[in-house]
Amino acid sequence: MVSRFEHPAGGYKKIFETVEELSEPVPATVTGRIPSFLKGSLLRLGPGLFEVGDEPFYHLFDGQALMHKFDFKNGQVTYFNKYIKTDAYVRAITEKRVVITEFGTFAYPDPCKNIFSRFFTYFKGVEVTDNCLVNVYPIGEDYYAVTETNYITKVNTDTLDTLKKVDLCNYVNINGVTAHPHIEKDGTVFNIGNCMGKGASLAYNVVRIPPTQKDKSDPIEKSKVVVQFPSAERFKPSYVHSFGMSENYFVFVETPVKINLLKFLSAWSIRGSNYMDCFESNEVLGTLFHIARKDIGGGQGEYIDHKFRAAPINLFHHINTYEDNGFIVADVCTWKGFEFVYNYLWLANLRSNWEEVKKAAMMAPQPEVRRYVIPLDIHREEQGKNLICLPYTTATAVMRTDGTIWLEPEVLFSGPRQAFEFPQINYEKHGGKNYTYAYALGLNHFIPDRIIKLNVKTKETWVWQEPDSYPSEPLFVQTPDGVDEDDGVLLTVVISPGAQKSGYMLILNAKDMSEIARAEVDCPMPVTFHGMYKK
Repeated sequence: MVSRFEHPAGGYKKIFETVEELSEPVPATVTGRIPSFLKGSLLRLGPGLFEVGDEPFYHLFDGQALMHKFDFKNGQVTYFNKYIKTDAYVRAITEKRVVITEFGTFAYPDPCKNIFSRFFTYFKGVEVTDNCLVNVYPIGEDYYAVTETNYITKVNTDTLDTLKKVDLCNYVNINGVTAHPHIEKDGTVFNIGNCMGKGASLAYNVVRIPPTQKDKSDPIEKSKVVVQFPSAERFKPSYVHSFGMSENYFVFVETPVKINLLKFLSAWSIRGSNYMDCFESNEVLGTLFHIARKDIGGGQGEYIDHKFRAAPINLFHHINTYEDNGFIVADVCTWKGFEFVYNYLWLANLRSNWEEVKKAAMMAPQPEVRRYVIPLDIHREEQGKNLICLPYTTATAVMRTDGTIWLEPEVLFSGPRQAFEFPQINYEKHGGKNYTYAYALGLNHFIPDRIIKLNVKTKETWVWQEPDSYPSEPLFVQTPDGVDEDDGVLLTVVISPGAQKSGYMLILNAKDMSEIARAEVDCPMPVTFHGMYKK
């Protein structure tokens, strides 16, 4: 599962270069045979514009959102892409400069405005970015491109046209939501974000957006907070990128990576500040696991006030969460320690020569796939003994004298500077349920260079990898009459800068990771983060 290749030629630098959008879909050259059940679209999102005029964007999460689409029809494939016409993008293109501050890039005030109008711009408050470069998902019958702020952008997934910007603050008490919602079979969407809680202290709200409405009204208008998690620090919420959901419970992991709200609010009045400047690590707090019941009646959840603690980690992606005999099993992609991993994702780092890339990754927190097990039935008198009695895991939970429960994980995969990240499962059949297989993008010193399948029960792994090829998050599509959990295919977009055609959509057999087909296109493609297969 460890990468077989080094990348001294530095071909990976190409995945961080600006591309022009296409005016019309282009046909792909297909090798192999496209499975007949693939009739929909693969949608992907990522940055596409890495500078405006002579002003660069500095961080991986700053480039302007480009939406990609591979359409399947009668065994043929076409590729199309288009920039999402967010306020951040339109204003940058119009003014030929960075106008809205991004994650790691500060937007300088308009040099044409005088000191008074600049002062009033600050006085009015923060202009939060709507650059939706992270993911796309359905709400009701609509599709939204998203980042992690309060703005989501409705898109037409056929034409890739931008339809409208939606401010979630108008509907629910939230400062922003993650790009990783959980979506139930009926289309109900659950998401989490930080908010102002009771008594002017921070908290985290889980929001429920109902499925398609009979009267065709917008489900977002009926969004509701279903449960609130407390914040360990009053003015410093943890950075939250995703959360876990089993059939009956939510799992929220509060890591030591904090957003300093006071810094955040003052950042925009300080020359040169951006979002990255507002993160700090609490070196003593460790990690807190919180659980809540999903529904105790009337669509309301309930926080369960037990203090589960663990050693400090960064956590961006939950793999899966399920219940088993009075325990919650939470499988997650972690990075060990409290230093913020995003500190290593500046574009200057990622575009360095291979030896420099490796050197930086040596300093960074180390990746590890972990299984934490949380006991639901807790008695105070059981201090000092392991509360977990599932036969198949070495994860432990021990009550301490102060009443907190210390969690030690089972390691499902660990390789030095070899991450199993952007995980996917057979979500339709096994999301929130006991499962066997996870699929992921393998990062080699932060550079994506392989696709990995992991059996979480036996820890066996399978790998697809080719030299100088840089794939993306693999999305699982079930074979319609499939019986086994891994009866299906994986779809991933691979960038191969040295090849005759610089990019392709690869279809792998999820059973053994063998290639079924590829659809090559002769146009440059940058990195993508997340996406979906739309049937």
